[in-house]
Amino acid sequence: MRDIIYLQKAILSHISDLVLVDSAHGGADGGCTSAEGVAEKGINLSILLKLRDILTLSGYQVEVTRDTDVSIHDSGIEGLANQKSSDMDNRLAVFNKYENALCLSIHQNQFTQPQYHGAQMFYSATNPSSEALARSLQGSFRELLQSDNDREIKQCGKELFLCYFSENPTVMAECGFLSNPDEAALLNTDEYQTKVALTLFSGISSYLSGK
Repeated sequence: MRDIIYLQKAILSHISDLVLVDSAHGGADGGCTSAEGVAEKGINLSILLKLRDILTLSGYQVEVTRDTDVSIHDSGIEGLANQKSSDMDNRLAVFNKYENALCLSIHQNQFTQPQYHGAQMFYSATNPSSEALARSLQGSFRELLQSDNDREIKQCGKELFLCYFSENPTVMAECGFLSNPDEAALLNTDEYQTKVALTLFSGISSYLSGK
């Protein structure tokens, strides 16, 4: 009985924590692609849906920018560049909709040389808590999923629109390299996507418990 009461208190202790999760790209914007032609947008979305379920079951409040394969640009806008600009504005509006929320944007990386691999977290100095969130997430990947990952978190500027202009603690999580054949193959599996979602959850939980 005492264990049940403790578990209930543990869940209630973070029931007010709000996590906003963004699945990058969507619709006509596929993001980067693997050598086999697998688009980033679908991998991002799959990880988001798994992470949303884990967070919800654990008692967190969760809001997402998209839960289907769509761009969230305003209706009536024509041209991919204009749609992407509107889409980013609307994602930022979600991130800034609430005070004291945690924001995470899920991405996959790509480089011209295929040997590079591993997750890396990007943050902006515009919110002083973003660096701590990035360190928690990077550490979670190193400890739980990618023991050989020696990447460091990286500070960004205005080029990462959501991170820079978000008013809440925000991290862009590059979960792996689609340009690396081995990592791309893993990222395209349901099992590994679940592991990535659990790793992100661990980093989020560690950050929030230590705030």
